[in-house]
Order: sequence, then C-alpha cells, then structure tokens
Amino acid sequence: MTSPLSPTSLAPSARQVWTRGRGLLLALLVLLTAGIAMAALRSGEQYGRLDPRSADRFGSRATAELLRDHGVSVTVRTTLRAATAEAGPDTTLLVTNPDLLTSTQQHTLRARTAPAGGRTVLLGAGPPSLGTLAPGVRTDTPAPVSAHAPRCSLPAAVRAGTVDIGGERYETDTPGADSCYPSHGAPTLLRIPEARTGSAGTSATDAASGDTVLLGSPDILYNDRLDQQGNASLALQLLGSRPHLVWYLPSLSDDSASTADGGEDNAGSTFLELIPSGWLWGTFQLFLAALLAAVWRARRLGPLVTERLPVAIRASESTEGRAGLYRKANARDHAASALRTATRDRLAPLLGVPPTKAHRPDSLIPAVSARLPDSDHDLAALLFGPAPTGDAALIRLADQLDALEREVRTS
Repeated sequence: MTSPLSPTSLAPSARQVWTRGRGLLLALLVLLTAGIAMAALRSGEQYGRLDPRSADRFGSRATAELLRDHGVSVTVRTTLRAATAEAGPDTTLLVTNPDLLTSTQQHTLRARTAPAGGRTVLLGAGPPSLGTLAPGVRTDTPAPVSAHAPRCSLPAAVRAGTVDIGGERYETDTPGADSCYPSHGAPTLLRIPEARTGSAGTSATDAASGDTVLLGSPDILYNDRLDQQGNASLALQLLGSRPHLVWYLPSLSDDSASTADGGEDNAGSTFLELIPSGWLWGTFQLFLAALLAAVWRARRLGPLVTERLPVAIRASESTEGRAGLYRKANARDHAASALRTATRDRLAPLLGVPPTKAHRPDSLIPAVSARLPDSDHDLAALLFGPAPTGDAALIRLADQLDALEREVRTS
C-alpha cells in the first residue's frame, strides 16, 4: 500500500499534450488568419456608415461630391474639439450620430454652436441627446423609412418634394418651428430657429440667428438613395445653406468622450454610455451561446453502463495505482476504510454472517469472538475503529487485518 508510483506514470507525454491541444491551436490560427485578412481588406479606401469618403452603399461620398460641385467646402472631423472650432454663421455642422455623444460632449456641443449663428443638423437624434441638443423637443415612436410628402411651408422641403425619410418622429411647442414630412401625425424633419445672443450692447434681434435641423433618419444621404425621390435636393439645401460644411463623425476614440474640455473628469458619463448598444447585444449573444454549449456538453443521455476494458489489468497494478492516489492525496482514512470494508466482506461468509449484516458491529464482532475466543486483537478497534494517524499506523492496521483473516480461516 505504501510503495509510491513513478512520478511520471500518470503525467501526459508531450505527444499526448500535442494531440489534445492541436485542435484548439488550429482554431486559433484560423481565427487569427481570418482577422488579419479582414483587416487587410478593410485597410484601403473603406470607411464607415455616413462617411463622406465612403463609396459603399451606406457611405455618403455622392452627397459630399454634390455639395462640392455647388461650391460648398466639406470638412470631415472626428473629434468634438475640431468640429466645434469651426462653428460660425457661415458654417453648417452635421452630427451623424448625436446619441453616441456623452452628456459632457452634448453640453459642450450645445454651448459652442447655439450662439454661433450657424446651422446644426442632427441625424436620428433620440432621447439620449435631444434634451441637451434640442431643448423642448420630444420624440415619438420611430417610423419605418418610406416616401413622404413635405406638408409644410419650409422652402427647402417644398422644393425637394417627396423624399425617403422616417426613423425618429418629433414633437415640439417651440414658436416658429417648421414640422415637415409627417408620419402618422408626427414630423420626421423638424427645423428649430434659434436666435444668437449678440455682443455687448447688441440685442438678440439684431444679432445673426441660426437653427437646428432634426432629421429622423439619415437615408437621404446614403449613396444608394441619393438619386431617388427628392433626396438629393433636400440634402443639398439642408447641408448647403452655408458655404462651409463640417461633417462630424463622433467616435469613441475621441478624448472628449472620457474627459471634459480642459481636462476635467467627465462625471456625467458612465461606462455603459461609452459602449455602443450593438456591443452589449453581441455580449449577451455570446453569453447565451456559451450557456447553451455548457448545457449541451453536460447533458446525460442515461445511466452509466459498465464496459469491459480493452486490455486486462493485473490486480497488483490496480492496487498500486489506487494506493499511489491515496498517498498523493494523504487520504489515510479512505485507505483504512477500504481495507476494513474488504476484510469484513471476506470474513462474513467464513463466519456465517449474512452479507447485509457484514458491516454491522453488533453482528460481525460477536461472530468473530465466537470463532476466536482467545484472540488478542481489539476487534472493535480493528474492524470499525478510527482512521490511522500516520503511514506507520496504516501499515500496522493492514498487517493486523491480514493476521485476523488468517486466524479465522485456520480456526
């Protein structure tokens, strides 16, 4: 029971480790190769949605080129500081995803554009940004994008006629607001005039005024929709009313997303605000897939079935292996219990004790005492006693059990 196994008898060989792990390594290699290939393919003239440099279906290069052909300079900006630095009465600021801006960014954008006297165009602005960027405006249930007539007196909408629009629907009580392209009673285009406060000694009515335009959806700016309906006309008039257009593409890499202007901590934003909703949904899907995989791998198809081993294993090898495991785990109690149980199982038929009572002290001990009345063994401690306190005591227990069994057999 105490002979140790070879330290390498149960350790996997290098070949076994390679055989088990090569599938995982191959999968990682395939994923890495696919990632590098996709990055290489996208490293050229590929840009994101609504990017004026993108010629893809959902890009806006056609809109940018149309504006340039009509004398409007188009400048792309990806940081809030650069976008608002050019705000002025002769500039239109287009914000492609205002809901992506943090609370501090929204306040900064509003503070720099409201008094500038220019035009601010917000695409698909929803509840996360309207309260700051367009005070007094409320949203209704979004509508699908389809062809809608203007049904308002805004000159740009009247000249453009029917356009493809939908998405967010807006409501406001602001005086002088233009509500166009209604869908189920609520407009999907809203223009809000905003008087700019003049310099000292100049009244607000004497100062130049700007406005904010809310578009419920950005579809009129996509490359594949620009030539449909009156989309091109409306895009040209809304974005080309000033000689300069700043095309602002909000990005999570912008420093202002984590710190306010001047380096102050952005206490108004939270970690979840900085994560796009698509990433949260993707994380939930991955968690659900992992849960289903765990359930699938842990399934039980029925009770365990004993099978014959493909090779014959000598009893001595099995005994040595179990002894080695017991010794490695320092489980002298389990080893002693196994020795005593096996001894009681062998003694019971020799003494005429039923198998069901072989492990009951009140049945087995009297039978042994009757067979060996002059025995020097403490039968209760030997057959049902506590676990040995050391390896020497365990060996002594094994020897005493063997001696007891021999005495019973020879008596």
